[in-house]
Amino acid sequence: MAGERPVQAVILAGGQGTRLRPLTLARAKPVVPLLNRPFLAHQLALLRGHGITDVILACSYRVDDVRAALGDAEHLGVRLRYVVETEPLGTGGGVRNAADLTAGTVFVLNGDILTDVDLSAMVAFHGSRGSRATIFLTRVPDTRPYGLVELEADGRVRRFREKPAAGEAGAADTVNAGAYLLDAALLKRIPRGRVVSIEREFFPALIADGVPCYGWCASGYWRDIGSPAAYRAAQLDLLEGRARMLLPPPGERRDGSWIGPGGTAAGGARVVAPAVVGARVELGARAQVGPGAVVGDDARIGPDARVEGAVLWERVEVGAGAVLLECVVGADVKIGALARVGAGVVLESGAVIPERTTLTR
Repeated sequence: MAGERPVQAVILAGGQGTRLRPLTLARAKPVVPLLNRPFLAHQLALLRGHGITDVILACSYRVDDVRAALGDAEHLGVRLRYVVETEPLGTGGGVRNAADLTAGTVFVLNGDILTDVDLSAMVAFHGSRGSRATIFLTRVPDTRPYGLVELEADGRVRRFREKPAAGEAGAADTVNAGAYLLDAALLKRIPRGRVVSIEREFFPALIADGVPCYGWCASGYWRDIGSPAAYRAAQLDLLEGRARMLLPPPGERRDGSWIGPGGTAAGGARVVAPAVVGARVELGARAQVGPGAVVGDDARIGPDARVEGAVLWERVEVGAGAVLLECVVGADVKIGALARVGAGVVLESGAVIPERTTLTR
C-alpha cells in the first residue's frame, strides 16, 4: 500500500517499434544497441540503482531477440521475467498480463524511455501524499506528441489528456513521462484479453472514481528514444554528459572514449573523444572515428574513412575514403569506397551502398 517500498517493476515492451523503423525490422526495440549495450539494460541499471531487482517484461514482438540479448539479466544484477502476449494488447493490456506476478507497490515503465530520474524520490513523494497511482511528469518544449497532465495545487491529477491536438494544449506544460508507481491491486481493474490504453482508459477511470492519483514533476534527464533521430541523440547525450551514464559502454576507458578489446588500428588512425569503439574493430590507415560516434563490434573502417556523430551497429564495413556524418547504420551494412552518408540518414540492417554514392535526408 501507500508508503510500502516497491520491489518490483513492469516494463512495457509489447509494441513493434514502428516509429524506429527500419531499425526495428531486424531487431526488437528493447534491445537496439545504446552505446553498444541493449537499450533495456540501461533501464534495468536505473531500477537496480534504486533497489528494484524483480522485473517483469511485458512483450510480444521478436521476444527471442530479447531473450538472446538479456536472458534472465542476472549478469545485470536483476531477475528478469517475461510475460508474452500472443497479440499486442496496448499499454494497459500489457500491464494486466503481468498483474498476477505483482504485489504491493510496483513501478511501471514504458520500454522506450531513457531517464536517470531519482526513483527513490518518487517513492518518497508517493508515500507522503498517500497516493495510490503516481505519474512521473516532465516538461518538454513541444507538448503535442505527448499526454498532457493537469494538476491541482497539491499535485493531485485533475485531468489527463492524451496527445491533444495543436492549439488545444492550454496552460499545462507537464507531460506524461511514461513511468508510474502504482498499487498493484489497481491493476486488477484493467480488463483482460483486450487492447487497453493505460493513458486513455486506466488513469482517467481512476481519476473519475476518486482514487488518489498524483503527478510527480522531476527535472532529471528524460528522452523518448522511439524515433531514429531521438535514438541517435540519446547516445550523444550520454557521451557528452547531458545524461548520467548509469551503465558505461563495454571496453576500456581511454582518453575520453571507450575502446573494446581485440581491435587493430593502422598508422594514422585515430579515435576522437567522445566515442565508443566495440570489440575487434579494425581501423584502416588515417581513419577517424568520433567525435560523437558509436561503432559496434566487428566493424571495419577503411583507410581515410571518417565516422563522426554516427551510430553503427555490428559488423558494418565502411569503404576507403567514405564519410558518415550524424547517421544511424544497422548491422551488416556495407558502405562502398568514397560514399557519403549524411545527417539524418538511417540504413536498415543488411543494406549495401555502392561506392561513390551520396545519401542525404
